[in-house]
Amino acid sequence: MDLAGAAHAAVDQICDYYQTIEQRPVTSQVERGYLAKRLPEEAPAQGEAWDSIEHDFQQHIMTGITHWQHPMFYGFFPSNASYEGILADMYSSALTNPGFNWNASPAVTELEFIVLDWFAKMMGLSSAFLSNDLSHHGGGIILGSASEATLTIAIAARDRALRALMEQSSESHADPLSWKLSMQTKLVMYGTTQTHSVASKAAMMLGIRYRALDVHRKDNYGLRGETLKQALDEDTSRGRVPFLLGTLIITYSVATYGTTNSCAIDRLDELADVAQSSPLLWLHVDAAYGGVTWCLPEDRSQKLLDTFNNHYDSISTNLHKWGLVQMECSPTYVRDRFDLAKALSVTLDILKSKDMDANELNDLRNLQIVLGRRFRALKVWFVLRSYGVEGFREHLRKHIRLAHSFAKQIESLPEFEIVNPPRWGLVMFRLRKTDDDCDVDELNHRFNDAIQDRGKELFLSPTVLPEKGYCERLVVGAASTTQDHIDKAVEILQECAKKVLSK
Repeated sequence: MDLAGAAHAAVDQICDYYQTIEQRPVTSQVERGYLAKRLPEEAPAQGEAWDSIEHDFQQHIMTGITHWQHPMFYGFFPSNASYEGILADMYSSALTNPGFNWNASPAVTELEFIVLDWFAKMMGLSSAFLSNDLSHHGGGIILGSASEATLTIAIAARDRALRALMEQSSESHADPLSWKLSMQTKLVMYGTTQTHSVASKAAMMLGIRYRALDVHRKDNYGLRGETLKQALDEDTSRGRVPFLLGTLIITYSVATYGTTNSCAIDRLDELADVAQSSPLLWLHVDAAYGGVTWCLPEDRSQKLLDTFNNHYDSISTNLHKWGLVQMECSPTYVRDRFDLAKALSVTLDILKSKDMDANELNDLRNLQIVLGRRFRALKVWFVLRSYGVEGFREHLRKHIRLAHSFAKQIESLPEFEIVNPPRWGLVMFRLRKTDDDCDVDELNHRFNDAIQDRGKELFLSPTVLPEKGYCERLVVGAASTTQDHIDKAVEILQECAKKVLSK
């Protein structure tokens, strides 16, 4: 088979994969290290026939795949896919255009700013965050992940804080770099004990102090303004300079959002009020999972939008989680893109062109850590045009309905309890204590073992909820999940519970 024919066949196989995905085991059934036992230790000296390569892909690679698009995959916040996204990635791979400069391929840069503005308007962001509104310097860029977004924003926030401190300082700065390095040891970055590890990891990579502020069950594990104020007062009195608050926003309730572990709620309005007295503090919202739900008018309040639009510096969300767009795709918006450009721009002679605009914001390379990357905007464009705003919203609403259906069924069964209010696609539950002497954590560890034994049929993930204990997380997210799959999940979980409780 010639490779052009193989490409046509691969498209058919991808379509067949999605049409038959439900017949596959949800989780891979191989043992760790399986692949090294099947593949040679060295690359072949001579090229091999494509049929042989394709055969080995199906026999060895596909058997080691956990199927995140399976309708019974409930383990993590989803990694959505769509045919539109597949087609876009195919075109992007065919073009292989890094798009670091406008003139590298004008469409790569210009389409990115256009679709970012489309999505910003869907979320309800103000014109201050629109890339093509030339009355200000705000706007966005599509980064690869929440981790990359958090690190990129931390770099910009650090640079902005150090520039401001240098301007305020009465010292002579003959060696600005050395002075900045000495001041960096005084910077402190905030998150909470429920904040995703992307925040502490960013601080670790930058060599900056990180404080995980305490949150409590009585506040649904959300960061309160008074906690932030106390931390600011403590660090300021110790000569530290608070420069970044990364509030991890994963899901939405009333006017506030929450964390990956439990969809806990941070009080965005309280944090904004406290931050007014700390001009160097950069307020960042990591809305990796739940940011897409800002697109639902019925689930966002004007207070939420006003708080963010008037007081926050940046926000990022992952369209590749719940937004029908393949990895990697994290739209990230900042109030002033020059904060990114000042921290990240380095223009080598090879990158210059005679018609290069003096505005650094016109080239993607000035707004990101890497120089080049994939044509990410194409899949956002394909998806939003194909689904439309209303189709995109219905995709989210469907999963919210299914999650609430699951929660209602589980709550009606005497052996289970809901341990945290369901939020959007996430439901947290566990087995109830059988008696006063029951070790409920040990009971639920055995329950999780029973669930793992059914990995061919469904996949969930456990966690530990502070002040509550060990429990299970079920997240509805696969585009193909229906009510029948929810009912099947409840049935399997009842069987697992019966197995554990009968011992």
